[in-house]
Formats: sequence, structure tokens, C-alpha cells
Amino acid sequence: MSVEIKLSRSNRIYRPNEPLEGTIVTKSPSSFSHSAIRLTVNGSVTLQIRGGSAGVIESVYGVLKPISIVNKSVEVKSSGRIGSGTTEIPFSVILKNPGDGNLESFYETFHGADISIQYLVTVEILRGYLHKSLSATVEFIIETAKGIVHIPPNLPDQEISPEMVLFYITQDTQRHPLLPELKSGGFRVTGKICTQCSLSDPISGELTVEASAVPILSIDIHLLRVESTLLGERIITETSLIQTTQAILIADGDVCRQMTLPIYVIVPRLLTCPTIYAGPFSIEFKVSIVITFASELSKLHPKSDPRTPRQWLAMESVPLELVRMKALFLPTGSSSVGPRWLSLDKTSKGRV
Repeated sequence: MSVEIKLSRSNRIYRPNEPLEGTIVTKSPSSFSHSAIRLTVNGSVTLQIRGGSAGVIESVYGVLKPISIVNKSVEVKSSGRIGSGTTEIPFSVILKNPGDGNLESFYETFHGADISIQYLVTVEILRGYLHKSLSATVEFIIETAKGIVHIPPNLPDQEISPEMVLFYITQDTQRHPLLPELKSGGFRVTGKICTQCSLSDPISGELTVEASAVPILSIDIHLLRVESTLLGERIITETSLIQTTQAILIADGDVCRQMTLPIYVIVPRLLTCPTIYAGPFSIEFKVSIVITFASELSKLHPKSDPRTPRQWLAMESVPLELVRMKALFLPTGSSSVGPRWLSLDKTSKGRV
């Protein structure tokens, strides 16, 4: 005897103003009675204080009280019987009732190191005092993209490019000790990278190695998350690595000088979300360009933390604002035109 939840969408992605729909599937060798079938939707922000920048006293707190986003319970069926074999019971739950006002509390799904934003739907089949209840839980994903806006058909096609920032990396921009040959011989790497982009688009840019007295072993692009939690009067901030994308790896030889190398980083969905600045917490992101120079020391420490400055490393970090696309635009009176991005939502900061 078992029960499971099958959501109507295979990707499990929903928006706050949409109904959460699916079916409750039971499998039983014989029919059985129940007192009620109840469905509960729960969404919350879980905050956790761990080591790192947190002190000993702060670490004692551990997990803070979760912040509730949504908590709804509906009765799918009153008392009755469920037949033998496989039975499917449809359900539909409105996450936000019309007239509830704005949806600011519906943050997007996010799984971080210290902050987690999660939405769960649970079904419970109550079978009375003499029998154990049957239950199942599944996670669904909340995204806060807005609806379709109609615009005049004579408006020209256009796209807003991601905001870019220029950067340069030299021996003079580094605040940590470098190898003597790097300090004396010098190096210069220039380029540009986006500091604001949609979650559905890659982080793009380019870089050029203009000069380097020491051969370059690799150039890596690190995506970092910065999670901050308000604890009393203190703000506890932790920076952790999400993923590393290797821009170029030279097994035998050096990076060609004056050659433009593309930067193209796919954003992982569940490990990122729109940048959030809330009262008790915030979620921000950074992009770090790390250059590893060929040396004997780099061979001795091949698995060192890329966030930690080393003598054979040069790095530059820039803030990254992730946003959800503002809208899909269609010419007035048309329903078959493909999507065009007109702009990014710069105001929501992870909220609708």
C-alpha cells in the first residue's frame, strides 16, 4: 500500500499566481477506508548559522526560526473508501488567493549553504486511530516571471544587453603576495563581464591576456554566492563556491597573447535565484576570474581553495546581480509570435 504525488508539470515549476495541480496516486492490493485526504502546501526560508565568519556564540544558535512564506491546508476528499489497484485523485490548490495583495513574500526556490528557500506539497490519507496514516511529500519550484504584455506591432525588435563591466588584472591590482618573477616581470589581463543578467541567460564576457612574464596554466571563472543572515544586531555573511567553469586549460604551452577568449557560464537553476535583499537575510552573487600561473608551487597545491589568495594566483571579483526576465512580449492581436526579451526586471530583486 503506497501513495505518491504527481504534479501536472514535469519540471515542477509554478508561479505564485498559478494553481498547483496534480494527482494523488494510491496503490493498494485491497480497498480501504479513510477519514479524510488532506493536502498541505508549505513554503519557508530556512536560515542556518555555521562556522566561518560566525563566532562561537553565534554557532550555538544553529538553525534559526524559519520564515514562513505560505502554509495552506485543504481537504481533497472527506471520509470514504479507496478501491484496490491504482487510484488517481486530482487536486488543485491556489497558492495565492485573488485580492491577497502583492506577492513579495514568494521568493524563488533556492538551495544554498546557509539559506534555503523551499516549497513542499504533502498529502496525508487519514485512516483512523487503528491504522497508520499514509503520506507523501514532493518539492515544487517557484519562479516569479511575470505574464505576457501586449505591445504595438510597429515597435521595432530590440534586446537589452546585459550590463557589462570592464576589468583588468595586473600585479598592481593584487593585494596578496605574488611570486617574485610575477612582481618583477609583471602581467596584464583585460576584459569585460556582465554584472547583471537573467537567470535564463549565460554569464557572458571576454578576456585578453595582453602580457605575462610567467606562462599561464589556466584561467577559471568561479561563480560565488554570498549569503547574509541577520542575527541580533550582527550580520553573519558567508561566501561559498557554486561552480567553476574553466575558460581555458593549456596542457602543453601557454595562452596566446592578444587573443580574445570568450566567457560563457551557464547558471545552475536550483543553486541560484534572483538577487534578494530582504530584512532578515540577503542572497547575493559574485563572479571571480582566477588566473593560475605555471610554477612549482602550483603543482604542489593542485586542490587549493580557489577563493584563497596564493602566490601563483591572480584574481579579480565583480558583483553579479541575477534577475528574472520581466516579461514576454507579443504584438497586439498575435498569439503565435515567438518570445522577445524587451528588458530585465531590475526592481524585484528576487520578488514579484
